[in-house]
Amino acid sequence: MKILLIEDNRDLALNIFDYFEAKGHTMDLAGDGLSGLHLAASNQYDVLILDLMLPGIDGLTLCRRLREAGRHTPVLMLTARDSLDDKIAGLEAGADDYVVKPFALREVEARLLALLRRAQVRKGPSVLQVGDLSFNPDTLKVMRAERIIELPPIPLKILEILMRHSPRVLPREEMERGIWGDSPPDSDALRAHLHILRNAIDKPADKPLIRTLRGIGYQISDD
Repeated sequence: MKILLIEDNRDLALNIFDYFEAKGHTMDLAGDGLSGLHLAASNQYDVLILDLMLPGIDGLTLCRRLREAGRHTPVLMLTARDSLDDKIAGLEAGADDYVVKPFALREVEARLLALLRRAQVRKGPSVLQVGDLSFNPDTLKVMRAERIIELPPIPLKILEILMRHSPRVLPREEMERGIWGDSPPDSDALRAHLHILRNAIDKPADKPLIRTLRGIGYQISDD
């Protein structure tokens, strides 16, 4: 999962962050409501973990603004408030689920995965799109403009990772972990598969979408 955590308690935020990163999920972190709203509105996330009490704007207002803007990313709300009225207020603001502090991180992960499954059922097949390039993860169909592109399994996986995180720049280590887990092959393997991907996606096109930022990582973007 690609998760946005909006939590102002630094110790709790780092604890959650470390747990989910160790489980292989991708995390972004905001320590106040305004920063969280900006990240949630300008990036694509699978799920949001949202604290109720935040500096800047509170979690209820943030969630309400996201829904009013047409953002339907599943939201799990975290709070120390456990009254029925507080829970109802969170759900009415647009939250999808509610966990009261203190909580077990395993339960939070299970709830997030359940929210993601329900969201995927509602959406049906989700087609990833960057400029004139599209990829359907369910059918594995890749198209650029009107051209169908056939890719081997590893370049196809690289494409999916880049498109799911677009326009974020992904470090080499994160990409290798997403493809091969904790046992990546030699250092030239990723470069070789990216070469195949570039030849298929960008070489016949007027505008390249895949970029290498030397010493930083890789990106796919139409900007």
